[in-house]
Amino acid sequence: MVDREAIRETAWHTRPAGDVVQELETDAESGLSPDQAADRLEEYGPNRIRTGEMMPWWRILLHQFTDPLIYILLMAAGVSVLIQEWIDAFVILAVVVLNGAIGFVQELRARKAIQALAELSAPMAQVIRAGKEEEVESEDVVPGDVVNLASGGQVPADVRLLSVDELEVDESALTGESEPVAKQADPVEDEKAVPGDQFSMAFSGTAVTRGRGLGVAVRTGDLTELGQIAEATQEVEKVKTPIQQKMDFLGKAIGVAVLVLSVAVIGIGLLLGWELHDIVRTAVALAVGTVPEALPVVLTVTLAIGVRRMARRNAIIRSLPAVETLGSTTVIGSDKTGTLTSNEMTVRAIRTADRRYEVTGTGYSVEGEVREAGEEEGAEAGDEEDEALRMTLLAGLLANETERLPDEDEEVLGDPTELALLASAAKAGLDAEETRNEHEELDVIPFESERQYMASLNRMDAGPCIFMKGAPEVVLERCSRRLLPDGQEEELDAEAAKEAAHELAEQGHRVLGMAFRHTDTEKFEDADVGSDLVFAGFQGMEDPLRPEAKDAVEATQGAGIRVIMLTGDHTDTAKAIGGQLGLMEDGKEVRAGRELEDLSDEELDNVVRDVHVYARVSPEHKLRLVERLKEQGQIVAVTGDGVNDAPALQAAHLGIAMGQAGTDVAREASDMVLADDNFASITNAVEEGRIVFANIRKVTYFLLSTGVGLVLTILSALFAPWPLPYVAAQVLWINLVTKGLQDVALAFEPGEPGLLTEPPRDPQEGVINRPVLHRMIWLGLFMSIGTMGTFWWILQQDVSLELARSVAMTQMVMFQFFHLFNCRSFHRSIFKVSFFSNPYVVGAVAISLLAHLGILHLPFMQAIFDTEPIPLEIWGIIVAVSVSIIVAAEIDKFFLLRRDRREAD
Repeated sequence: MVDREAIRETAWHTRPAGDVVQELETDAESGLSPDQAADRLEEYGPNRIRTGEMMPWWRILLHQFTDPLIYILLMAAGVSVLIQEWIDAFVILAVVVLNGAIGFVQELRARKAIQALAELSAPMAQVIRAGKEEEVESEDVVPGDVVNLASGGQVPADVRLLSVDELEVDESALTGESEPVAKQADPVEDEKAVPGDQFSMAFSGTAVTRGRGLGVAVRTGDLTELGQIAEATQEVEKVKTPIQQKMDFLGKAIGVAVLVLSVAVIGIGLLLGWELHDIVRTAVALAVGTVPEALPVVLTVTLAIGVRRMARRNAIIRSLPAVETLGSTTVIGSDKTGTLTSNEMTVRAIRTADRRYEVTGTGYSVEGEVREAGEEEGAEAGDEEDEALRMTLLAGLLANETERLPDEDEEVLGDPTELALLASAAKAGLDAEETRNEHEELDVIPFESERQYMASLNRMDAGPCIFMKGAPEVVLERCSRRLLPDGQEEELDAEAAKEAAHELAEQGHRVLGMAFRHTDTEKFEDADVGSDLVFAGFQGMEDPLRPEAKDAVEATQGAGIRVIMLTGDHTDTAKAIGGQLGLMEDGKEVRAGRELEDLSDEELDNVVRDVHVYARVSPEHKLRLVERLKEQGQIVAVTGDGVNDAPALQAAHLGIAMGQAGTDVAREASDMVLADDNFASITNAVEEGRIVFANIRKVTYFLLSTGVGLVLTILSALFAPWPLPYVAAQVLWINLVTKGLQDVALAFEPGEPGLLTEPPRDPQEGVINRPVLHRMIWLGLFMSIGTMGTFWWILQQDVSLELARSVAMTQMVMFQFFHLFNCRSFHRSIFKVSFFSNPYVVGAVAISLLAHLGILHLPFMQAIFDTEPIPLEIWGIIVAVSVSIIVAAEIDKFFLLRRDRREAD
């Protein structure tokens, strides 16, 4: 038997059929014996794709607690337990558990990536064993099995074809090519041919749309093309999203700050002769004040809000951090078939002797019309009836093996090309059933790849008539005359007709010629149409753009995002579609996948920077292109709907799959699914992603700026030396309760004007950039000075330390309330932001204020937080000082806006 490595590496498509049968030690007529099949099943294993080892639930749960901020909080909780500060420990642990639970539930739903591949395997297969045809489970198919393929079935393994009878296979899920591929038994000479060009092979997981075939299974299970894609998907390491990278960095920076401050406090405490218990309590208070405990939770909530908003706009998010990734995306690599195009062949142009026609409508719907090129919608197809047009449409309808067009919501059955011809005839008023009943079929010559045409013999009013459709050159060589619009005939100018066909092909159309001839016989002689036919016209069809695709691509480019197209289709088709989308401007060229294979990484980097359209690409090509873009520092999103897209979807920062036409493989390998399969939904998702990042930045800025104020207040008291303005429980109150509602409310902020017209953020730019850092330190210092000033003043009034601390804590809380409104926009004045555009902010402030009044006045809360009620006149001073934070922020915004305008000029 052939070893596994040879099975995988052999270019079976290049081998003559007889050599393949001999090499696999089988028999083309009798197949394997039962004993041989059993031995090979043991040697090669079941014909199924191994799924990756899934992470157990307990590891997913533990993974939620590996964030640097979580480590700090766990350590702070542990220290609080050691010094028996139970309330502090409980509150900190409650935050940690809540954040972990949210992340655990979300991640548990997304652990299915490789298992979906197994669903594409055909459950049963028709094989020949010991000279008898039998049905076996597809898992039992082994290399060397002789397999029967028939229309409507799936291919159970990678099969080298031995004989074919009009066999066509839909490989769109594997290669991305929109049209079914005609198969052949003759070998393909090119050893490096991509799967879409291996015409002597049928691949596992693809569907037979027409005809029959007999072949020998050459690869099964993980050795198949499908299995190798599964392996590639499993081996690709999922890259961290930009927000994950930024928050990791921020967490480490905060961790270093906590360590430095804690050591400083311990050192100062020892020098001043404090009790060890007081030193530890102060260090814990400082650590808790430095760490934005609410940040992990609010980050999750902000992303979850983005998920909900995107779902309303038909973008379903499978991974929370992926929400923000779209907002920072710099490149979108889009599959063509089913993503930018409708994946339904549609006749777009018809050429007769002297006239050109346009066909409106999309797909297999009968909505649309046939009209002369340049005429307005609703106009008739010419002033007079065109007999050549009628016969062109009639030939496409009668020389057609597909019975009818599918009803709405009905599964599409039949060859896409023939369905397109039925649709074009229907748009001109020719119903398939009525026309066939009127013109009885007497004989038929089925389509075969060797002949490149199909013909039918039908009864007409004037007697039997041959109708022929096929490749333009094949049809033209059998024609001597052409039909004119008035029904007269004249000598055919074959070269002019070929030029017309070439012109249609250059526009990206698949072109079929139509011809006819009246005859006296009711049966074809020797299964041949003969010669001296009358040429009627050409029908040019394409897999058309989705109606909204061009506008969506333009909007995406307007947002500063580069769009590239990756397709398995031929170069001419890719060029035509790329031109329609505006991707071929400025002399851009199309690169075929084969051309990329011999390029070094450096050479490919130069290509990637300039080329926007790639044709005949394999899964390996797509994956390599994604990796090179990532190496250039791009944030890459990849869209797709087929099995062939899975590795690239997994490797990209953001994988986007189609929800309706997409395969399970693509959906499970992705981070986001478009419910309506609409590329335009990506533009909406980009906007929502940018809103999410802006809100994450606002929330982080709010938490850290108030945290800076809190920490500076504590440090100032140490150096004064004054009593600590807050005890640890009060610090927790400020951080978790008063800010806990407000930062969540900030996550609901609507997008600011012009967000979608801005270029993508620099991928290296953190959540806290320089302007935000400057403002965070300045306003944090301002809040610290204001709070310490109020604390110093109240200490001079000969009041209790509990009341003084209550005043200091309330001063910081009130600063936060007013500062929250500053944080709603980084650039716009607080007076230009609608007060009620985010009602959650107003509600959060009101609830937090009531809660704060509770800890000042309720006896049991006073006991927990060491507080006392504050007299009304002191409240007036606190509010007056707090309002000054708005003035400070407005001054900062004014100078920032003036600087931005100066830089723009």
